[in-house]
Amino acid sequence: MKKSLVYTVLAFVLVIVSAPFVFAATQAAAAPAVAAGVDYTKAIVIGCGLLGAGFAMGFGAIGAGLGLGQATSGASNAVGRNPEAQGKVMLTMMVGMAMTESVAIYALVISLIMLYANPLVKLIGL
Repeated sequence: MKKSLVYTVLAFVLVIVSAPFVFAATQAAAAPAVAAGVDYTKAIVIGCGLLGAGFAMGFGAIGAGLGLGQATSGASNAVGRNPEAQGKVMLTMMVGMAMTESVAIYALVISLIMLYANPLVKLIGL
């Protein structure tokens, strides 16, 4: 199972990395007179932005998932040992889970910035 997961992830990475070059090649084929002077800078910047957004969202979701799992595990253990303290434990757990979920929201914001308002595209003047 791990082997197929690794192959699937590698296939997705290959598709994401090669997609900008394919689109740039079709653009170059559409204008054969300018094909010798094609600038791939925009394709590379957009491809790296897509890759960075995917990694940001993936790692943000993994971190939030692990944090939420630990919070739920700790709260259920605490309530199992001391059922009278359920109200205080649940309130503390909910606040902690909200703070943990903010990591995923920050990752989403950064991913959206990288996708739709990429500062590198503006920096290099594309």
